[in-house]
Amino acid sequence: MTGLALRAAAARPHVLPATLPGGTAARLAAERVLRLRDWPLAATPAQADVLLVAGPARPDLDAAVDRLWQDMPAPRARVQALSADDVEAALATGQARLGSPAGRRTQAEAPDAAESDDEGDHSRSHGGHEGHGGHGGGEMEMPGGLPMAEQGEDRDGLTLDQLHVALGPLLADWPSGLAIRVTLQGDVVQEAEVEEPLRPGSAVAEAFWVQPWLRAAAGEPVSVGEAVRRRAAAHLDSLARLLSVAGWPAEAVVARRLRDDLLDGAPGAAVVLRLERFARRVGRSRTLAWMTRGIGQVSAERAREAGVSGPAARAGGDVSDRYRQWLAVIRRDVGRLEEPSPLRPAVEESPRGWWRDGGPPSAALIRLLPGLLTGAELAAARLIVASLDPDLDELAAARREVTAS
Repeated sequence: MTGLALRAAAARPHVLPATLPGGTAARLAAERVLRLRDWPLAATPAQADVLLVAGPARPDLDAAVDRLWQDMPAPRARVQALSADDVEAALATGQARLGSPAGRRTQAEAPDAAESDDEGDHSRSHGGHEGHGGHGGGEMEMPGGLPMAEQGEDRDGLTLDQLHVALGPLLADWPSGLAIRVTLQGDVVQEAEVEEPLRPGSAVAEAFWVQPWLRAAAGEPVSVGEAVRRRAAAHLDSLARLLSVAGWPAEAVVARRLRDDLLDGAPGAAVVLRLERFARRVGRSRTLAWMTRGIGQVSAERAREAGVSGPAARAGGDVSDRYRQWLAVIRRDVGRLEEPSPLRPAVEESPRGWWRDGGPPSAALIRLLPGLLTGAELAAARLIVASLDPDLDELAAARREVTAS
């Protein structure tokens, strides 16, 4: 029976990607390969057979990765893809290990020793609800990793149990590296605090989504068409995360396919009809609008005061306003893919907005989060984060200033 279980798991393994800062390109490659192979994406460690750590080594996230690994049931395998080029080989290695009784025993008994020759380790709380027990907090814990509840007054003055929970840094459909500690009473966030994010100069292979802007700021020739193609793909990636969190996986897959086609250089004519169908379904969905209406409300004025720019500032409003703004930008950008004029960062904003005085736009998005999350239900908190989708890799790239030119 053990052999049958191993063979069944290895034939079509459920893969849990854990994306480290700097691992966006590897994540995108993994999502594409898994889709083409029809291997299921796991949303939680309990669903996973293979843990795929995507991105360059980050020793500060070792504990987070180990927690993911410990929460996975046997048979299991753990591999790492440092870059997009490593993804196919890593998945093949994971499948082989999963199908091998000897390999399964070795990883189950001593995962670090089994992997130290050919992998760095990383990953963590990917998950459906949320990385309980998270990212190295100091709270007492109950069996299963849940923090011990305390008592405190809720926002109505009643005394209720408080639960301290870490969201991130490696949840599924979550900004890589973002860690937020929240205090819950019932399912309502009473307090939220963003942990120290990546500092400028942190070792990150590349800030994938802003590469055209970084290159243009460094004096390289970059066309507007190349930049808007990357921006449209970035917004489709953000939409895929939000749709997945909202429980609409079919449209999340459509968003990822469109994203990949744009990144592969598909002409606008090849994607415009599919994009229009996608935009109509998502933009006109009454269910999605009902789920997101009134959540994460922020006025355009408040966003600007916080230094927010780009789609989040223009949208104002709530989560539904922000995803509709993404759709509007994507539709416009797909009509500009062939523009040959040189990219000027002072004229064409990057996906999350303008870089001002070397400051990345995602830093302002992160500053908004504690105020928006406080008072929200936990499920709504996930939607709020997905609707802003800050890119922490920008913070590491900030020393390479994207200045007006």
